[in-house]
Amino acid sequence: MDGEQEIKKAYASILMNDFEQAVEWFEQAIAIAPCNADFHHKLSITYARSNKLKPAVEHASLAVRLVPGEEQYRHHLQHLQAKELIQQAEKYLEESEPRLWEAISSLKQAVALDCLSTDAWLMLGLAYDRLREYDQAVLALKELLRLDPQHEIGITLLRQFTEKLSSI
Repeated sequence: MDGEQEIKKAYASILMNDFEQAVEWFEQAIAIAPCNADFHHKLSITYARSNKLKPAVEHASLAVRLVPGEEQYRHHLQHLQAKELIQQAEKYLEESEPRLWEAISSLKQAVALDCLSTDAWLMLGLAYDRLREYDQAVLALKELLRLDPQHEIGITLLRQFTEKLSSI
């Protein structure tokens, strides 16, 4: 047994929108072939799509450890790690005494891992705005709009932050 039948059943479950069952099939495939990096990668994707970030990162990390040279695995792991950092930054910003510099640090790490994350660029702009660092807020939003020129919130905020910057 090599786990391929379980993988086929996992994909059939995904097509039926039964992601919990798909996870079970992926896990069974991994039980049969624990060193199969591709199985861990596929399970990681399924967990990520189900908003289960912690197990998604765990399996993505395993895939990278098993096959360090596979760029697809590494990029996926970096994307998930960036999401974790964005969540961490959100917590910093929501505290009764917001830890703005810690949030900015997390968001900078997030964009270093996943420079295409529009969420990270948007939050970075918002965090800089709260610190009245309007020049940095504008730069973050310009990067957001370079990635997504139609981002309505980004367009509105860029206009507001540019006005704040010009009034200094």
